Amino acid sequence: MTETDPTVLFVCVHNAGRSQMAAGFTRDLSGGAVHVLSGGSEPAESLNPVAVQAMAEVGIDIAANRPHVLEVDDVRASDVVITMGCGDACPIFPGKRYEDWELTDPAGLPLEQVRPIRDEIQRRVEELLASLAR
Repeated sequence: MTETDPTVLFVCVHNAGRSQMAAGFTRDLSGGAVHVLSGGSEPAESLNPVAVQAMAEVGIDIAANRPHVLEVDDVRASDVVITMGCGDACPIFPGKRYEDWELTDPAGLPLEQVRPIRDEIQRRVEELLASLAR
């Protein structure tokens, strides 16, 4: 990774499912060419175990990740900020690219219902990475 590599921040309320899956896909699919941050407006104590299991099915291990509180400095340092249902909790800075990904929260859902969420996150991350490569 270099200083010129883009930085992407993924934000959701608990930073335990959607944002962690997106961060995992971005790290994996970018081959480390994107600096990845994630945070939550109300971070959970631990990751959603079903999200961890769903990612493991596609060969991405996020089990060691921990939810983090959303830091203003992380927003400031990011080129792209992806929000996933955190509402107005994310500070807005001019010159940043913001996207809101409407995705079902996987909290409390069984694996068979988390897989389509995971797959949609992967699709969106692939589109994001393609846009960063332009």
